[in-house]
Amino acid sequence: MARRGSRPPEEYDYLFKMVLIGDSGVGKSNLLSRFTRNEFFLDSKSTIGVEFATRTLQVEGRTIKAQIWDTAGQERYRAITSAYYRGALGALLVYDVTKPTTFENVNRWLKELRDHADSNIVVMLIGNKIDLKHLRAVASEDAQSFAEKEGLSFIETSALEATNVERAFQIILSEIYRIISKKPLSSSETLLGPSGGIKEGKTIEVSASHDDDTKKQCCST
Repeated sequence: MARRGSRPPEEYDYLFKMVLIGDSGVGKSNLLSRFTRNEFFLDSKSTIGVEFATRTLQVEGRTIKAQIWDTAGQERYRAITSAYYRGALGALLVYDVTKPTTFENVNRWLKELRDHADSNIVVMLIGNKIDLKHLRAVASEDAQSFAEKEGLSFIETSALEATNVERAFQIILSEIYRIISKKPLSSSETLLGPSGGIKEGKTIEVSASHDDDTKKQCCST
């Protein structure tokens, strides 16, 4: 039985679908696991197809359930994962600050995002792996300049050291909420969240331990 006065586990005000995009190996999966479960895996393998995890948190007094999709960066999966942009309200475009090629490819990912996602999607550029200071090859100034030119927010993170990971997600979720909260919603949209997303998985409370809530979807039928 639920404790008297406790909030039902599936109760939230908004469900926001977000996608992580960028080249393979830039740290998308570890950013996801650090944010949703406070975990990091040095030997994490490349994502195959698409998986997602959720976390519920408070944004400006509202209970927001973030459903974050981690898309494979490998070329052969891009045709599959493009369908998962549908319904996404936010995107985290990740590159590796130690690998210039991953930053150069940001342009391509941004074009793909704009081709497949809603035109009003909120996009944040993330330079990951700043803990590898001696290997940095992409200057913060260059990324900041690119972000300003393209109208993106920008932050640098370290999934390994948990630097700015929480802040990055809080910033983009707050921006999505500010946009969505200005739109009139029907009662059903308020329940399901403006993305019309599915209600799956356990709610992960910020104050509680982060249970494994990762769902995997196979690429083949």
